[in-house]
Amino acid sequence: MRRLTGLILAGLGAFLIATAVLMLTFLPGQVVKLPLHEYLVTQLVGHNVSYFSAAKVKPITGATMVVTSTTKSDDNAGNSSTSVWNTFTYLYDSTNHQRFSVSLRRFAFDRKSAELVQCCGASIDGNTHIRQSGLPGFLWPIGTEQRSYTIFDSGMNRSAVAKYAGTATVGGIKVYKFVEKVTGLKIGTQKIPASLVGLPGNKEVTLPETYTATNTFFVDPDTGAQLNQIEQTHLTLTDPGTGAERLLLLDASLTNTPRSTRTVVKIDQDARRKLSLLTTTLPLATGIAGLVALIGGILLARPRRYEEPGYTGKHESEPVLDPAV
Repeated sequence: MRRLTGLILAGLGAFLIATAVLMLTFLPGQVVKLPLHEYLVTQLVGHNVSYFSAAKVKPITGATMVVTSTTKSDDNAGNSSTSVWNTFTYLYDSTNHQRFSVSLRRFAFDRKSAELVQCCGASIDGNTHIRQSGLPGFLWPIGTEQRSYTIFDSGMNRSAVAKYAGTATVGGIKVYKFVEKVTGLKIGTQKIPASLVGLPGNKEVTLPETYTATNTFFVDPDTGAQLNQIEQTHLTLTDPGTGAERLLLLDASLTNTPRSTRTVVKIDQDARRKLSLLTTTLPLATGIAGLVALIGGILLARPRRYEEPGYTGKHESEPVLDPAV
């Protein structure tokens, strides 16, 4: 009975050790994914912002700009491999109490790699012809590496490269820093009155819209959560011949509000605990339990020192020689 118990215990230990190895190698790739369900409201703020007000038809300077982004998942469109999110972004001049712009973005991404996928009605302001590729721009892969990534920049509706630029700390969490730089990129054209940009005549002129930006992203490499960002944007209309700036559309440096950073950090801390539980704590505890069971089972199953293998426990009398023979 003792030996049978030992064999059972050793078998259980081997099973637990194999399970721990499986939990470390196979299960994370199957279970650890970016969320399907999401509802999050974040804000960026910028001070001393300059822009052209279409409502007042004049330049505005010294404004405080608040950018509110509301992200809500479309759970019915998503599945085990793909998430679909909608983001509504509202830029508001809180100094002069007027709206600057609004935009609506719908995108789908792979829940393992965070790479954008072309499906599910992905669009920018209803335009499904804009191809969104790379990373979403504020969501990064679990296990983010120290390398360059291609991200989608909704400021110019195309992809750009964000280069690894070292480490930092946000809310006590060590993060990787990535920097995207775009200089003087033509992203479209606008028709405006010639007099508005100092050109002769009363007719409309078509001028190139030029985008310059330096965007810095602070990413938790373990979870892929973006905990903070700095967006420096310079948007202008330029002379088609000389490239000189004709009209400033927006000049702003924006970053997360402290409240938004605290909110995102709190969510990330919870995600880090769950990730650690799944990838470290449970496999380690299972492996230790298995090792203890295996050793205990071997000790119980092996023969005792005074026993020979095959010993039955019965004693037979040796034959007595007849002295008379």
